[in-house]
Amino acid sequence: MSELSETLERAVDGGRLLATSFANILQLLRGGNNPLYTAAVEELARGDAWTELNDRFFKTLEFGTGGLRGRTIGKIVTSVERGEKAGSDCPEFPCVGTNAMNIYNVSRATQGLVLYLKECLARSDAKPGIAIAHDTRFFSRLFAEFTAKVATETGCDVYLFESSRSTPELSFAVRHTNAMAGIVITASHNPFHDNGYKVYLSDGAQIVEPHASRIIAQVNAIAGEVYDPLPQERQGKLILLGHDIDAVYKTRLRTLVLRPDVVAAQKGFKIVFTAIHGTGGSISVPVLRDLGFDVRTVPEQDKPDGGFCTVKSPNPENADALAMAVALAQAQNADLVVGTDPDADRLGVACRDQSGQMKLLSGNQIGSLLACYRIKTLKEQRVLTGENTPRAVILKTVVTTDLQKAIARKEGLRCVETLTGFKYIGAKLGKYEAALPAGIREKYRAMPELETRAARLKWSSYFVCGGEESYGYGGADFVRDKDGNGAAIMIAEVAAYAKSKGLTLDQFLDQVYVEYGCYLEKNGSLIFEGADGATKIRTLAKSYCATPPNEMDGSRVVGIQDFSAGGIQDSDGDVLPKENMTIFEVADGRRVAIRPSGTEPKIKFYLFAKNTNVSANSLNQVKASLAADLETLWDWLQVDARKRVGEG
Repeated sequence: MSELSETLERAVDGGRLLATSFANILQLLRGGNNPLYTAAVEELARGDAWTELNDRFFKTLEFGTGGLRGRTIGKIVTSVERGEKAGSDCPEFPCVGTNAMNIYNVSRATQGLVLYLKECLARSDAKPGIAIAHDTRFFSRLFAEFTAKVATETGCDVYLFESSRSTPELSFAVRHTNAMAGIVITASHNPFHDNGYKVYLSDGAQIVEPHASRIIAQVNAIAGEVYDPLPQERQGKLILLGHDIDAVYKTRLRTLVLRPDVVAAQKGFKIVFTAIHGTGGSISVPVLRDLGFDVRTVPEQDKPDGGFCTVKSPNPENADALAMAVALAQAQNADLVVGTDPDADRLGVACRDQSGQMKLLSGNQIGSLLACYRIKTLKEQRVLTGENTPRAVILKTVVTTDLQKAIARKEGLRCVETLTGFKYIGAKLGKYEAALPAGIREKYRAMPELETRAARLKWSSYFVCGGEESYGYGGADFVRDKDGNGAAIMIAEVAAYAKSKGLTLDQFLDQVYVEYGCYLEKNGSLIFEGADGATKIRTLAKSYCATPPNEMDGSRVVGIQDFSAGGIQDSDGDVLPKENMTIFEVADGRRVAIRPSGTEPKIKFYLFAKNTNVSANSLNQVKASLAADLETLWDWLQVDARKRVGEG
């Protein structure tokens, strides 16, 4: 160790290794007590892989409000990490480093969470219950089982899924088992080399304040992975979850269908589904088939695979991820393509356009179709009436299309906007549940869906649907996170209804534009990886508040919202938490939101344009004009951003 320490000190003196990296290496080696760690660091140091060491150690992987997310496979994989899997995409051991997703950080996160749960229980003798699920990524099962081990040995009862399951089913399981918390091991749609650790509390929603900062403080106070197990009699139990809870979840998902007769009538409606090597097929496919849809899957992508071998990225918003499904749909003359990411919380869709070709829909378009269809259907069914409609609500994030706000406004519903992240939508659902009378709250989770809907419309707020532009949607509150399984069912119903009217989904969307206004969006991002990249992202994000532009793409900036300053209220009158995000409005009606990603090394840009004076005859021209305006704005933003970080 002394020889390695001297080598590292010389690298610091020579400017090759950051001082923070050196300090974190020493912390890991002292707190991990694992010879693999020393061997990996020595191998990288001998190979002068200082950039790799800095990327792995320049900080400790931060446990944020979204939990943990980071590389579990290094850019350079050492021979000791590769182990006996020399020819495999997946090494034998996770990436060594304080800034990596590995046993070291999973242990710290679990220890901190358990301490917080016990603190919440105060002097109670009850054991906290924790539900745990994982996706199909590399090391996901290892991390889930290790998390269960730490939790049980430190005094928690654990409900562990027997094999991979989706994130929304984990959220459902937390509520169904009355667990005090939930954990899902996933990095959602990130590249194959990443993994993550998301935390939920007893309401089934991801953690928000005040719990988030308190859990973070507990986790950050833990320096190493080693812990002392409790005596056997004080340890928790391990309960495996399997097909029984799957059946309960599927039954609840079927209640999302508003027009069973329309779905049943579309016997020839073909859907191509792809799980993109993830968890979605185990729930979505059988439920869709039970409802009467003719569902075909992509055989090559049915098999769980943490390397996602058939795609560049397992992100269903990307054309590449759905390419095989689209090709199968063309060959088999299917009506619809749906695909979910590895943990099945996000959903991508392709439908036929007027020429008969398959066309990808954006996350904003999918959410708007769901909102319009579900609102109009509930009104036609007299579920929503003139009297109770003000109690119905659409929930969306501030960076999601304003078309959904326009639909809600015209139909008499509230549209409440949250910060980016479905956890804030989950928190709203918790608030609406808390507004119910005590007698209803006590039995709420066990009540049938129609009864909960009636109660919310009478006493609180009824969540019709909602979501975020990043392909995450919800249509009920029995799941408190975005639900790709539920979204697959909802969008299949919309498409079946459109076909019953002689329309494709694309044509149905055009009718929405004509009725409520044409709203187009474009998302862009700039990627800055590693330690230097993290600094550039922070610098760039701060610059938009410190030196805001006076104009964008030739149009004057007429409004600026700085969410980092706090004090901004939503339409419910609740103050939004502070967030590192700035929104600019320009004189020609375009709008730009800018924020660093919370899970990836990038800064995100959300661009909006609209034209509310549109007819069926002018729609195509309006679309083309708005799309061109968004492209020139994005070009301007990229040039401006590069200048702000000194690359212009």
